[in-house]
Amino acid sequence: MASQSQGIHHLLQAEKKAKEKLDEAKKRKGKRLKQAKDEAMAEIERYRLKRENEYKKKQTDTMGSHGNLSVQIEEQTKIKHQALKRDFQQNKDAVLKKLLDLVCDIKPEVHANYRA
Repeated sequence: MASQSQGIHHLLQAEKKAKEKLDEAKKRKGKRLKQAKDEAMAEIERYRLKRENEYKKKQTDTMGSHGNLSVQIEEQTKIKHQALKRDFQQNKDAVLKKLLDLVCDIKPEVHANYRA
């Protein structure tokens, strides 16, 4: 019987070692899965940042050209506005005189359709 209990005892110890090895393997597998997940998330984050930077660069290139256009348009508008003011100042007296002459110099005439 002693040999039988030693066999059972030996079998229980082997079972215990197998369970420990299995638990250890599960822990390693869990660690590997977690590490793989972390690496994948890091790679995704790098890719996202790369694409975001490319998008921002394209956006600034596009918006930058629009910004330059708006500055150029502003400058052209100011130049045209100044030219209009200058022309107005030069011609306002002459135009006002012509208008007053037309309004004040009335020459009464009989209308062409008037039947006498």
